[in-house]
Amino acid sequence: MAVCELISVGTEILLGDILNTDAQYLSIELAKLGISVIHQSTVGDNRERLLAQLDEAAKRSDIIILSGGLGPTPDDLTKEVCCEFFGKELQLHEPTAKKIRNYFSSKGLEMAQSNLKQAMLPRDCVIFPNENGTAPGMAIEKDGVHILVLPGPPRELKPMFRNSAIPYLMQFSDKIIVSHNIRTFGIGESAMAEKVRDLLDGKNPTVAPYAKDGEALLRVTAMADSEDDAEKLCEPVIDEIKSRLDGFVYGVDYTCIEEAVVELLRNNCLKAATAESCTGGLIAKRITDVSGASDVFDCGIISYSNEIKNKILGVSEDDLKKYGAVSEPVARQMAQGALRVSGADVAVSVTGIAGPNSDGTDKPVGLVYIALADKDNVWVKELRTSRNDRSYNRYVSASNALNMIRLYIDKKL
Repeated sequence: MAVCELISVGTEILLGDILNTDAQYLSIELAKLGISVIHQSTVGDNRERLLAQLDEAAKRSDIIILSGGLGPTPDDLTKEVCCEFFGKELQLHEPTAKKIRNYFSSKGLEMAQSNLKQAMLPRDCVIFPNENGTAPGMAIEKDGVHILVLPGPPRELKPMFRNSAIPYLMQFSDKIIVSHNIRTFGIGESAMAEKVRDLLDGKNPTVAPYAKDGEALLRVTAMADSEDDAEKLCEPVIDEIKSRLDGFVYGVDYTCIEEAVVELLRNNCLKAATAESCTGGLIAKRITDVSGASDVFDCGIISYSNEIKNKILGVSEDDLKKYGAVSEPVARQMAQGALRVSGADVAVSVTGIAGPNSDGTDKPVGLVYIALADKDNVWVKELRTSRNDRSYNRYVSASNALNMIRLYIDKKL
């Protein structure tokens, strides 16, 4: 089986100015092809260091994939250094040069001669067209080592990898790897792993636990000669996990809980509304980040002040004084008020102390009340995150509110 390593090029990555998501994406996609990624590295825009990294990589890997450094400026030197390493000469590739000229002409811009640097390619390379930018990618080979060069911006890299790099890489793949993520909410990573402990010892498929921001997931991965055979290996394990974690699993291969909630609302012809205090509209944002949310989301009310809680949502002034804004009675009335104002089928509310201080109360940071109301009932949950982290508390509170919608629809509240 071919082994591969990734080299991300760019001083801005080393400085932390941008987040390197290319390596994560490429690792996931290469695994699907049955190509093992054995090493990842990041190099700044420096000729000598990149040459040294290529020398190390060529000694241990069959495939080297570089991303970034294909721009028109002098510090964009990935392609040039790769050709120097392999002893390849660059020459003007006229079809690419024509595309670059047309790009500037169509925008009514004057093209600097330096832009033609992106059209300089080695004669015997495999060219990867760039449909989302001006810099093509390429693949070159020497002495059994294959170097693939891709642009850094994800909007250019991802389609180029799918359309050009994958067909090129298929010659190295003798197995297919299939992975599925079983997403859970409401159970910690340790408790989740305990319920499926025996499955974690499996060899094919493998089951691995992960945790992130109040959620936990299990990744099931199988290797086989074909995608269909790999799916057949995964299927019974996924079914067993869903059975053991019933009530906690919100879906398979969703990227986030809001995707599952929007789909549930749509499938059940329901509309939701929100009333938010400490989360400041985050629940509404996450719902409306999902395509098609307009079918299921009615409105969001950010009732940050007590005055708005009273005037818009109808929260009792007496209860606000007696119990405080962060309390079960207030959360209950906020949800009922959002339901009444919106005319939605279900409404969720959140009121809490996100931190870093207690907002002049004696209540702890991380104390949150979440309520869900329909036309007949109201359910309230008390959440204590035990974290003095404002961003975390807001995000996890929003996730719990979304999970209450899921549980309500699944009749598990």
